[in-house]
Amino acid sequence: MLKRMRRRYLALKIDSNETFSSRDFMDAVWNAVLKLYGEYGASRSGLTLIDYDAEKGFAVIHTMHTTVEMVRAALASITKIRDKPAAIHVLTISGTIRALYKKIQQ
Repeated sequence: MLKRMRRRYLALKIDSNETFSSRDFMDAVWNAVLKLYGEYGASRSGLTLIDYDAEKGFAVIHTMHTTVEMVRAALASITKIRDKPAAIHVLTISGTIRALYKKIQQ
């Protein structure tokens, strides 16, 4: 019997003077995960971009609950996106998208 994989949604703030496309952002995230944990670690993470707003510097990604700390460490290691200085901060984490947006609104 397959066990259902639990997801966690992470709300992220992209701290930079530049704006980036969602593809540039996710490339930076994937590269950070690959650099720290290799292909095996990256494949376990199940990273997916859910929401992205370049103007506000806001993103929502989802990952498996077992790899949340791994993804957080990878996000903290990002200092550049497309060779422009940038930092990514985790605003909040939740098990559902609805609860995530509720936490952000408060």
